[in-house]
Amino acid sequence: MVNSRTHTSRWLLPVLLTVQFLVSLDMSVVNVALPDIGRGLGFDAESLTWVVNAYALTFGGLLMLGGRLADVIGRRRILVAGFVVFGLASMAGGLARAPGQLIAARAVQGAGAAALAPVALALITVNYPAGTARSRALGLWGASGAAGGAVGVLAGGLLTDWAGWRSVMLVNVPVVVAVLAVVRSAVPADQRLAVSSRPRLDAVGALLVTAGTSLLVLGLVRTQTYGWTDWRTTGVLGAAAVLLALFAATEKRVRQPLLRLGLLAQGPVLAANVFALLMSAGQFAAFYFTSLYMQQVLDYGPTAAGSAFLPFCVGVVAGSVIAARTVGRVGSGTLLPAGGLLGAAGIAWFAAAVAVDGGFLLSILGPSVVASVGIGMCFVPLGTAATTGVAPEESGMASGLLNSSRQVGGAIGLGVLVTVAAGAGGEGTQGLVDGFSAAYWVAAGLLAVAAVAAGLLYRKGTPPAETRPGGQAAEETSRKSVEPVDPGVSRSTQG
Repeated sequence: MVNSRTHTSRWLLPVLLTVQFLVSLDMSVVNVALPDIGRGLGFDAESLTWVVNAYALTFGGLLMLGGRLADVIGRRRILVAGFVVFGLASMAGGLARAPGQLIAARAVQGAGAAALAPVALALITVNYPAGTARSRALGLWGASGAAGGAVGVLAGGLLTDWAGWRSVMLVNVPVVVAVLAVVRSAVPADQRLAVSSRPRLDAVGALLVTAGTSLLVLGLVRTQTYGWTDWRTTGVLGAAAVLLALFAATEKRVRQPLLRLGLLAQGPVLAANVFALLMSAGQFAAFYFTSLYMQQVLDYGPTAAGSAFLPFCVGVVAGSVIAARTVGRVGSGTLLPAGGLLGAAGIAWFAAAVAVDGGFLLSILGPSVVASVGIGMCFVPLGTAATTGVAPEESGMASGLLNSSRQVGGAIGLGVLVTVAAGAGGEGTQGLVDGFSAAYWVAAGLLAVAAVAAGLLYRKGTPPAETRPGGQAAEETSRKSVEPVDPGVSRSTQG
């Protein structure tokens, strides 16, 4: 394991930040271009949503597998493979001539992103020593993700207006080529391990969790079309629950599981994943409704709406800087709830300020700054907590778990809050505003619950007698291979 800056290329962090930026960018960049895509390729209204859903489905479904493949095959190998798949799929999408071709390209693009996202966090964990170096890297990692999502809205509008919708896909290609040119010198080579010590892929677990998570995301995104009570929704969600239950049962029996369930017995890891799930449920939905509010109520054009998200990017960076400078003194167990509560306050401001005659300063800028600073404060402690007490050979596993929690949380939040907005809204513009306000209040509540849950769960310890499959004590492995990563975690809690 590399634990010093002197052994880390100066290009490593830019490469990892590019990963996080691209993955988040492509979750939002096509949204503004959807009308042009529909007209250009002849999509009908229902199939057009799959330009977004195909990416979300494969991305969310394959994150756990992508993270574990990095542990088994090698982080640099998976990083390169992810970039190649992502770049080729972006090119195919930009050159698509039929709806099915674009949907397939977006699905493959999501698969490439599922390989990239968990590797980025895992490489930060194993290549930057605990303390200032890792806090700075995690802060920039979180800010890059938030910036990618916000910039995606602006870039989608600008590119569509100036160069056509195909440029929204093709813009990724030169970025991927540039990154691949420096990956070999920037990212440490994968270590050669003896055959007896190489981790193995849990194929059955991989199949179950990929199918289960994919069906879960599919069921959630379909709630916007069919509602929660339609058999096409309940059947898919029921099948997902069965597959994920089988996955959990399988992981208890195999020697080298895809997900060692004992990770969730560690307070910081459990707190990070519960927090990520609930925060994403509120944050993603709030982002979605803010975009609708600006375009459907305030009559902002695509470019103006995208530009209005830029203060959110600045606030996230500011919050990340605050967290990086203070986490060493106060600990993740304090900083995570504090950031969550501040984010909840900002989204509550959205709920109170949204109005038919709202203005930019009070209805958009003010709440954006408060919410974004709070959310930005969460990324450093979130990444730290999610990998506390995790052995290097399980860093991809922990990273895949965190990314899955965020993605599934976002899908759950969007599905639930779209239903809330529809139920609370009414006819006309005022009806839209009433629905948006109700959804914002629920989103704020989700962040507040996330903050409280993180505070309660963070210091939950790992049972000393916990044993890994195969008889190796997790506590012993943690002592030998993992240094403490957070001053707010006791020795026993690190497991």
